[in-house]
Amino acid sequence: MRHCSVQVRGLLTRDELDRYNALMDVGHFLESSSRYDLVAVIQKEIDILILPAIERLKEKGRQRDRDTEEYLARKAQIEAELAAIRDEDEE
Repeated sequence: MRHCSVQVRGLLTRDELDRYNALMDVGHFLESSSRYDLVAVIQKEIDILILPAIERLKEKGRQRDRDTEEYLARKAQIEAELAAIRDEDEE
């Protein structure tokens, strides 16, 4: 059984996490019973279950990028204002 990343697991809702853990337990049991045909079905269910958490992780990344862009724009604006003030003081 393949685990999802810690970041994705951290973004699962309580219900999703409970279901994820239950599916992992079933998958490990099936692996120990050499029922790999059924393990594949369980793995597909897990892959589907974690899709919303993956999207939440992607959105967090996009939000971080927007925040960084906004910060850099504000920083550039402040630096331009400070340069204009310095230029006025030099005159």
